[in-house]
Amino acid sequence: MIYLDTHVVVWLYAGLIDRLSNTAKQLINDNDVFISPAVRLELQYLLEVQRITAAPDTMVTDLANRIGLQVCAKPFNRIVSEALAQPWTRDPFDRLIAAHASLNGDILVTKDGNILRNYPHARWA
Repeated sequence: MIYLDTHVVVWLYAGLIDRLSNTAKQLINDNDVFISPAVRLELQYLLEVQRITAAPDTMVTDLANRIGLQVCAKPFNRIVSEALAQPWTRDPFDRLIAAHASLNGDILVTKDGNILRNYPHARWA
């Protein structure tokens, strides 16, 4: 079981596979792939500020069909409790996404340098 950061979802949806590291590709191909609901919320924010053009649920449904992407249903209060113990970022999306993966020590596929430095199970290269 692995989790994807928001930018990875955007790149996969857009077919920008060349932006993914070999490690990221291997992890996606070899594991059940999940996202935090916070990724859906961040995608909505990106849509509203016109950084992406597809609706979050369109992207998630498409990736569910193509790679088996699932939205994790762990209780939100547990995620927030975990996020309270992660003071290394002020970005609420990064904090929730990393906290979600860390509940069970799962891998988070991300290119985000801050997450890679601070979440021990984050992977890219």
